[in-house]
Amino acid sequence: MLDADTLESGATAPITLLLVDDHPVVRKGTRELLETEPDLRVVGEASSGEEAILRARALNPHVILMDVSMPGMNGIDATRAIKAEQPGVGVLVLTSYDDEAYVFALLEAGAAGYLLKNASEDDLLGAVRAVAAGESALHPSVARKVLERFSAHTTPTPPEDDLSPRELEVLRVAATGRTNKEIARDLEISPRTVQVHLANIFSKLGVGSRTEAVLHGIKRGWIDPQSI
Repeated sequence: MLDADTLESGATAPITLLLVDDHPVVRKGTRELLETEPDLRVVGEASSGEEAILRARALNPHVILMDVSMPGMNGIDATRAIKAEQPGVGVLVLTSYDDEAYVFALLEAGAAGYLLKNASEDDLLGAVRAVAAGESALHPSVARKVLERFSAHTTPTPPEDDLSPRELEVLRVAATGRTNKEIARDLEISPRTVQVHLANIFSKLGVGSRTEAVLHGIKRGWIDPQSI
């Protein structure tokens, strides 16, 4: 995830990306699209889960575009391993598979977003930027299914053991899909303060995106899915 100070200052440092897909033609086309954008920079590629782990470790990109099915280690296991080492890295799944089992497994592994390869160019670019900013990049219909699935497996724990009352309030509003500006307006605080609270939430929970933080909150009974 990009540093909150960088996002707030409007700095022009590009979002760095690692492309993980076993098809060279797919990687080439994705790279060509991404590199037409001045704020995006592809710093590496990988063709397998094992290679993705090594390249992520060496390059520390802001966002990893991860395929699911690859020879050897798949995208699910690669995502889990990368997030264990680098919790701040945003993983955006880019795949042809829309099966719910894959969606749930990848989000459990720590992915921040899930996008199909038939998505529009604008959707892909928007998802990359959202994940880099620590935001969610899930289609609404997918998000609803995810909420229903994870809310059925809650383990209630006191939120005060992890988050302050204000941080919990920010997390609950963020779970509704509101932007930082909208959260700031609703809670009558500044967007900068929202960014600071979100950064603290991510740090305390050991996650790198809103998707992970919200799922963490749902599974611990802090967030009522019916309110989202």
